[in-house]
Amino acid sequence: MVMKSVQTAPSSELGAVHVGSDRMLARSSGKASPSRAPRVIFDVDGTLVDTNNAHARAWFDAFKAAGREVAFPRIRPLIGMGGDKLLRVLADLDHESPEGRAISGTRRRRFLDHYLVDCLPMRGARALLKTLTSDGVHCLVATSAEAAELNPILRHAGIEDLLHGGATSGDASRSKPDPDIVVAALRNGDVAPEHAVMIGDTPYDIAAARAAGVAVIGLRCGGWADDCLGGATAVFDDPADLLLAYAAAPQLLIPQHGT
Repeated sequence: MVMKSVQTAPSSELGAVHVGSDRMLARSSGKASPSRAPRVIFDVDGTLVDTNNAHARAWFDAFKAAGREVAFPRIRPLIGMGGDKLLRVLADLDHESPEGRAISGTRRRRFLDHYLVDCLPMRGARALLKTLTSDGVHCLVATSAEAAELNPILRHAGIEDLLHGGATSGDASRSKPDPDIVVAALRNGDVAPEHAVMIGDTPYDIAAARAAGVAVIGLRCGGWADDCLGGATAVFDDPADLLLAYAAAPQLLIPQHGT
């Protein structure tokens, strides 16, 4: 797996959060009715917020606290797949087992209490979401994270007010790269696969979206090289780069065959 370093930029305009127990709820822009507005589905970690390395460090700490030595270079390329699958690959553990639950809990606390504070939104993340919302596009999320962990990330990055629902781990039985979470985001967003576009930063996002029948755009800012993002219809550096392309060609994110 080929990965590369990334750079991020700070955000501005912190907004008020509107959160439900299983999904995020945010104000509508008023530009289009929810039933007819275009949908763009976003991954969060590594796509909108620079959290991939932080998640990997938290997993490393959690394994070490459990007496398991798992090297960071083994963990980092697996960030983006569901934690249940990561535990199986790296430690041959069921995530529902006592040890699996303990490691997952330690990782969550370590991430939220120690690492999240230093995570920055990706360059142009808020600007992209704000532009899409102003254009009447509903921005959804599709993430393997729990709502209790996702909401602090969005709040910290100052983008929670620009997301209009989607799906978290509580909405699906299987995590990425299985398509279940993307399918749940489509269902919760009341949109057919051919009327949505997904944006992600890992091969797991690409695989999940394609399996759900959704066109997907890849971003390099999560650390993956282009050859690892095969299957994406296009690849851009980060949300700022994608925003420039969208300004020139709105059809990139708004399907032309209907909403």
